[in-house]
Amino acid sequence: MSSKMKKRMLRFGLPKGSLQDATIEKMAKAGYNISVSSRSYIPYVDDEELEIRMIRAQEISRYVEHGYLDCGITGLDWIEENGSKVHEVGEFQFSKVTRQPARWVLAVPEDSRIKSVKDLTGKRIATEVVNLTKRYLRRHKVKAEVEFSWGATEVKAHELVDAIVEITETGSSLRANKLRIVDTLLYSTPRLIANHSSWKDAWKRQKIETMALLLKGALEAEAKVGLKMNIARGNLDNLLRTLPALRNPTVSNLSLEGWVAVETIIDEHIVRELIPALKAAGAEGIIEYPLNKVVY
Repeated sequence: MSSKMKKRMLRFGLPKGSLQDATIEKMAKAGYNISVSSRSYIPYVDDEELEIRMIRAQEISRYVEHGYLDCGITGLDWIEENGSKVHEVGEFQFSKVTRQPARWVLAVPEDSRIKSVKDLTGKRIATEVVNLTKRYLRRHKVKAEVEFSWGATEVKAHELVDAIVEITETGSSLRANKLRIVDTLLYSTPRLIANHSSWKDAWKRQKIETMALLLKGALEAEAKVGLKMNIARGNLDNLLRTLPALRNPTVSNLSLEGWVAVETIIDEHIVRELIPALKAAGAEGIIEYPLNKVVY
């Protein structure tokens, strides 16, 4: 048997389409550089034990469930829609536009008389998530017709159907199409999932867990920055008392007598308020720097 045949390989499905660029960018921050060629179905990755497949997010959970893929990243919405029996390794909060979870909502034209799910009795609904929508209607004991929509769902709401179930992050596209949100069916975030048999394989499980750890570290780092500064030791206690954001900072002596260096990691969104406060508290030589990974 050749050494090539003996080589262990993990088949990993990444979502093609709207989440593709965000996923590849996050994988790069986790340390896995992937390049997708328009000519090849199999992208290049700088890890000889990984085989990447770019597949529509809608289909990944089925391929993982049936073992064609060992693991993959896809939305909770498609795992639920497909009813896939897979092992969920972790949740990864990233998206195309914001860090908010995407949500599937029931929407109707602004002037519609439909005010709640109960008003859908006997009506027609268009959506890409037919199973999710049917389950939602059953939960509310409402009988309505649900049809699969191949796209342009928002346009159909005004002339072809009574309501739609559509995905949104900010709601701006729905508002632009003069649609009103009636209810939220599901909040969805990307998940790393594994085939149950692959998860029981020690080598594959360790490989998947390593990727999950590095990916989580890369995502944690995105919302945080590192801060370094120098301060006179006499002002240090006051600085730490007045700035509770500086949790567990590292304090080290400088060669300059009576001065210390302070280093910490904080949420990026508070930096703009924090830096002037640090300066006012006596900090000097303040440096803010980006982070690649934060692993807890």
